[in-house]
Amino acid sequence: MFRNSNDFKPFEAKIWLSSPTMHGQEIEYVKEAYETNWMSTVGTNINELEKIACEKVGCNYAVALSCGTAAIHMAVKLAGVRPGDKVFCTDMTFDATVNPIVYEGGIPIFIDTEYDTWNMDPAALEKAFLTYPDVKVVVIAHLYGVPAKMDEILEICERYGAIVIEDAAESLGASYKGVQTGAFGSYSAISYNGNKIITGSTGGMLLTDDKAAADKVRKWSTQSRENAPWYQHEELGYNYRMSNVVAGIVRGQFPYLEEHIARKKEIYERYKEGLEGLPVTMNPFDEENSRPNYWLSCLLIHEDAMCKQVRSDCEVLYTSEAKKSCPAEILEVLGRYNAEGRPIWKPMHMQPIYRMNGFVTREEDGKPLDVGRDIFHRGLCLTSDNKMTREEQDRIIELIRSCFD
Repeated sequence: MFRNSNDFKPFEAKIWLSSPTMHGQEIEYVKEAYETNWMSTVGTNINELEKIACEKVGCNYAVALSCGTAAIHMAVKLAGVRPGDKVFCTDMTFDATVNPIVYEGGIPIFIDTEYDTWNMDPAALEKAFLTYPDVKVVVIAHLYGVPAKMDEILEICERYGAIVIEDAAESLGASYKGVQTGAFGSYSAISYNGNKIITGSTGGMLLTDDKAAADKVRKWSTQSRENAPWYQHEELGYNYRMSNVVAGIVRGQFPYLEEHIARKKEIYERYKEGLEGLPVTMNPFDEENSRPNYWLSCLLIHEDAMCKQVRSDCEVLYTSEAKKSCPAEILEVLGRYNAEGRPIWKPMHMQPIYRMNGFVTREEDGKPLDVGRDIFHRGLCLTSDNKMTREEQDRIIELIRSCFD
């Protein structure tokens, strides 16, 4: 087996977890910004990009910002979160979903995950409202490009009078019952970070159907400058606007979004086929109602096929066992051969910074579950680089299979 063999040579070049393809048009828009001297946070690229995003997602207004985190921060501010306000939030996510709540002095309360989509559990959300009836804002993320159960979540939020902020940073191009993610929230955020389905190397966007909200964000994100002949400031502002150069890169990427999704789907399906017969499952989605963008392909190892694995906050130990494996072992083997993989997002309620925050999970047979902890323990993100060849992916599959020999 490969984990005890030197017969398998490392890949010549690093194969990354997720890296989008560039197409050439991007540089033309960047050159246009350079040649017209529109290098700052205004220009044609920004204007066109905002129009394109609205058309794709199906919203009325888009505000181009420096990153997805800035977009979530502006959404939290629009939702009226004040110091001491509790806010329900997806538990299994990157902390960029959560930190903007704290920027405004809010207190995140984490809602556990469900196994069907690895997203916020509607049953746990319902329970949370019974425990914290005063909560009026819910931040929902679509994990790894898979839409959450939005019908159930929106119905619960409407019943309790809560505003929905949608973190669609990972799910641009994904849809639920024919509606694009990013169109469900009162305020939504998408990301163009360097590892996303399309990229500007950085960048993000606030999406809304509310013109007044969009206008507020345009003002707040340019240091809250008032409409005066001098620099007049009457409220706190931020330096959050996207540059015209970055907008040019994203503008050049947008026409290829569906092509990128098709490539990601191809990677997902090949893993699913190549790993058939192993005690693993791929990250799930609702095949009847949703269309993911397949941003990352992930694995969940069956509980009875896990070798012994223990984790501290920053380290992991495991013991190899025949016919069994664990995320730490598979990631170590992939790394040894120059292919990147990563652990699943560590749930927010397990993070040292947020361990004292509330955490709500559903109950089964009278016992509370902790689905996020279980998925984190048994799951991992596979190499999902757009540019890897079929041969390279097959070798990665062979490496993973070797871990269960």
